[in-house]
Amino acid sequence: MDELAVPIGFVVHSGGKANSASMPPITALLHTKNDALRLGRALEMLLPCTEIVVVDHHSTDATLRVAREYGARVVTADAHPAADHYLDLARYDWIFCLEPGESISEGLQASLFEWSVLPIQSDLSGTANASAFSMFVKLQTAEGWRQLPAPETRLVPRGWTRWEGRLPAHEPSAVALQGELLRFALP
Repeated sequence: MDELAVPIGFVVHSGGKANSASMPPITALLHTKNDALRLGRALEMLLPCTEIVVVDHHSTDATLRVAREYGARVVTADAHPAADHYLDLARYDWIFCLEPGESISEGLQASLFEWSVLPIQSDLSGTANASAFSMFVKLQTAEGWRQLPAPETRLVPRGWTRWEGRLPAHEPSAVALQGELLRFALP
């Protein structure tokens, strides 16, 4: 029986190894607390990420089980850490920050795959050594989906020091990736 072929430069989910030396692997970083009902939707689209780290803030529901079923490494949150404290847990130098009530569109998933196979020295816009990447957000409302006017910085290097809560602070020079980050109102 033939083995499943993985295209050069693509990643096998849940800690797989990259097949290309030029590929910058991505660690997804999510903070959770009792998010079992919505966490699976967030994790199932993170195929471009080589690693998923879930920082759990003492959930009492099935959040930990769901995270582990998707191959995430689960760590317990510290009492009052600095916002960038959990970056040290990542195995890779690029961190994709996501909330458990969010997911990525197929278009953004494709952009992340494309970004991850580019040579390290350039990004999707051809700009050398971009410091961060952003994405547009579509917000679920009772009336339907509404696109927020400004992109949010979510893909940052491990050494990132500017934070707003648990997410990277807005970086005006961040290159916007194609596709959307989907923010769900309900589980």
